Amino acid sequence: MTEQTPASLDSTPTSPSVPDSSVRGLLLARLDNSGLVPEVRELLRELLPDEQVRDSGGRAGPVHLRSITAAGWRGIGPRTTLELPPGPGLVVVAGPNGSGKSSFAEAAETALTARNSRWEGQRTTDWKQGWRNLHSPDVTPEVSVELSVGERGETATVRRTWYGAKVDEARTKVEGADGAELKLDEVVDAGALELARPFLPYSELGSMINGSLSALHDAFFKLLGLELLAELDKRVKDAHSEYDGMVKRRNALTAELLVELNLVDDPRAREAAAALSDRTPDSARVRALLEGRSPADADELARLRERASLAGPDLAEVTGAVARLREAAATAEQARFGSAEDARRLARLLEAALDHRRRSDSPDCPVCGSENRLDQSWAEHARAEVERLQTEAAGAEAARRDLAVAVRAVHDLIHPVPALLQREASPLADLWREWALFRGVTDAGELADRAERTARILHEACHQVREEAAGRLAEHDGTWQPLAVRLAEWLSAAEAADTAETGRRHAKKARDWLRPILDELRDERLRPYAERSQEIWQKLCEHSSVTLGSVTLAGTPNRGSVKLGVSVDDMDAPAYSVMSQGELHSLALSLFIPRATHEASPFGFLVIDDPVQSMDPEKVEGLARVLDACARDRQVIVFTHDTRLQQAIAHLGIEATVLRVTRQTDSVVGVETLTDPVEQALAEARAVSMDPNLPPEVADHVLPAMCRVAMEAACLETARRRLRDEEGLGLRAIEERVASLDRTKQYVSLALLGDERQSAREAVERLRPGGWALVEAFNSGAHAPLPTVDDRKALVTRTKALATAIRRSLATSGTSTTGNAGGVR
Repeated sequence: MTEQTPASLDSTPTSPSVPDSSVRGLLLARLDNSGLVPEVRELLRELLPDEQVRDSGGRAGPVHLRSITAAGWRGIGPRTTLELPPGPGLVVVAGPNGSGKSSFAEAAETALTARNSRWEGQRTTDWKQGWRNLHSPDVTPEVSVELSVGERGETATVRRTWYGAKVDEARTKVEGADGAELKLDEVVDAGALELARPFLPYSELGSMINGSLSALHDAFFKLLGLELLAELDKRVKDAHSEYDGMVKRRNALTAELLVELNLVDDPRAREAAAALSDRTPDSARVRALLEGRSPADADELARLRERASLAGPDLAEVTGAVARLREAAATAEQARFGSAEDARRLARLLEAALDHRRRSDSPDCPVCGSENRLDQSWAEHARAEVERLQTEAAGAEAARRDLAVAVRAVHDLIHPVPALLQREASPLADLWREWALFRGVTDAGELADRAERTARILHEACHQVREEAAGRLAEHDGTWQPLAVRLAEWLSAAEAADTAETGRRHAKKARDWLRPILDELRDERLRPYAERSQEIWQKLCEHSSVTLGSVTLAGTPNRGSVKLGVSVDDMDAPAYSVMSQGELHSLALSLFIPRATHEASPFGFLVIDDPVQSMDPEKVEGLARVLDACARDRQVIVFTHDTRLQQAIAHLGIEATVLRVTRQTDSVVGVETLTDPVEQALAEARAVSMDPNLPPEVADHVLPAMCRVAMEAACLETARRRLRDEEGLGLRAIEERVASLDRTKQYVSLALLGDERQSAREAVERLRPGGWALVEAFNSGAHAPLPTVDDRKALVTRTKALATAIRRSLATSGTSTTGNAGGVR
């Protein structure tokens, strides 16, 4: 059985032969073997809440990104689309700072979530002026993502378009592959977006690890189904508090009564004080004392006490509720209920006309055929009318709701006939019965008038009855009777406390047993994700002296935190005080990835913006390995301006799609796919070689230089792999080594021999007879004339053959390699 969480629960009933792995099932299994007395076990079962099943709403996962489009948004002016390969795989979107790459990351997040976490809570002047592209004031700001949804890869587009100058003045529209309009929650689960959010902007690399990580704590609580544990703990605590409150109320009444009884010179008072002064107050003795009268006398006193405490309607509350009812009725009358649907209907009609005009790009009326009726002036007027109609409809609907609330508020103040009057035939009983019938009156005006008038009469009648009953009680037993009333109150509290004593003991035993079990289950459910965080940390910070140990949850939702076990050279230390900025970013990634890749998440993609900053070369290599591991079953899209990530990907032989973002004047953004550098250089050389109109003097100068670029690229790739696999050098050492090369012979020697100082003549000749002459020609700049197209094509062919042989040399010599040769697809 798959692990169940609130975000994804198996709806199939659990087979009796299969252990229930849900949080509730695990807790019940421990309870059955707890050794607790039956009463405590039964209390826990009664308080244990049902496990909530999250409704998927018919959405089909997983969800991948096909493309991200932006126009007039942040650093992107004219509409630009970033095409992405859907499905698992690593995509690196590279470009210098200011190129617009982060604008794509923010566009994807904003399109799907209608918010931008980078600017959340920072609506400064810069934000108000900077969210819209400054170079394209005439472009309607828009961001959109094209999604691939479900196993069949059905297409859906989520588009957010701004219609006003404020960042909140925007609408989101979702379209299927056939252009049909969909609801957003039919495609994307808003709850999953919050719990397993697949976006990690650069700003959160630092902010998400400051403080107690309460948001991460609450997300994991819901993802792991731990809300049930928190609710059970609260219910047991509340039960213990309720029982404890009953006992404390009895004790407080006992202390108060002893003071009052000792002030009265009456044998009954002295007997009652003796009964209450015992170590355990004697409630049976108090009951006998209170019942020491004739049955008729006792019944009469009981009836008088009830009438003395009879309370009618609260005039202040009724008056206030009636005033609010009349005000709501007047507002509703002005709003005209019937206009709401008419306004909605007309607004939809106008929106449809506007949509037709936008789609057809024609000002002609599709209904009457009139030409140029739907011009720009009409469109502006129609948009304004839509806004007005929607406002009018919303006002009418709000007035309708307010009136219903006001009617219900008056109804709530009308209480049923009290028990002592239900069988009584009297003017007061008849008046109360009339009052109770008003709960069925729904007409606002009638209810206000009748409730206000009757409440006043009933209030006065109850006041007279209370006064009369109190007077008769005072006459009956002036000194003792108030004490008897208080003793009756104490007796009721004492009887409740006697029962509560047992319940309090059971609740305490339940809490004592439950607390460690809750911690155990919480840690058990979190363990796979804590271990995943540790694995990611180890890959990111393999050579760091800082170790990430346990990752645990403490507290309850809205009051919890994530506890991180961090040590430096086996000494415990506070995480934030001992970690470098690069380590803090690594920690943030270690916590983000397990959450975002939770099995309950319907999102098959991750979007990470600029994770490389502040990382040293070893951490960059670790990051490349982590991203590669995630990309085996997730679409991982990483935005970066730092070329070291691309170097690490090539160095480790990781397969990745690399897209380069460039930005020209006026925020014109371009996107190109980077291919294998060797193949790209050869393709460019091949294209030049096949140009019959190329002058010989140009071919003699340009073509060998292009072939040399291809050769040195092949040697660099092979040299990096050799230094990594045979000598075990890290990225920093390798880049320092290759940076010193300045001649093609050195490139070849380092690639084939691992030593740029030795001659690679024999190694080259073994690989490709006659190849050394080509290397010497590249190295010296001398070359044979290239008078014909065939001569030029032959040079490219020889270059490709030698470059291919060099790239394959490690595999031929038996050296193990990882991944593909180029690392770029």
